[in-house]
Amino acid sequence: MVLSADGRTTKGDDPNIYTWTSQEDQDHFFSFIAQNNLIIMGRKTYFAAADKIRLSPERKRVVLTKNPELYIDLAVEGQLDFSSEQPAELVRRLTAEGYTTALLVGGGTVNWHFLQSGLINELLLTIEPQIFGAGQSLFAGPINSLKLELLEQKQLNDQGTMLMRYKVH
Repeated sequence: MVLSADGRTTKGDDPNIYTWTSQEDQDHFFSFIAQNNLIIMGRKTYFAAADKIRLSPERKRVVLTKNPELYIDLAVEGQLDFSSEQPAELVRRLTAEGYTTALLVGGGTVNWHFLQSGLINELLLTIEPQIFGAGQSLFAGPINSLKLELLEQKQLNDQGTMLMRYKVH
């Protein structure tokens, strides 16, 4: 996930992160996508990034939505699914399909549901040196205190964009 320095995943109400994230963050994100064969995201995240998503038989994307039947015409067998499954139920199904890891790319509601289900073991956060004062949060609901362990940190550019990888305890 990419965040402003004040912890926002969107700039106000604008869901388009590509208007404010650095090229270095975008390059890192798309290289990370290329390394993962299972991507899980929420409906709003999917539609905010739909023009940048390139479907491929090597990569399955699951879009979580309350109404998957509304998007049946967009589904592509083995490449793009729309589901209303709860996180644990979805993970059981995908594990049965042979997947061992998944990249969760948001948004806040999906992040929160997976965190509440104990299904996030690492957080990969890019902090952009900007302050918005308003926007969506990393998690869209209340959370219990969690301890994180810093595994890696890297400055991505001269402007101070920071990449941090944490283990969730």
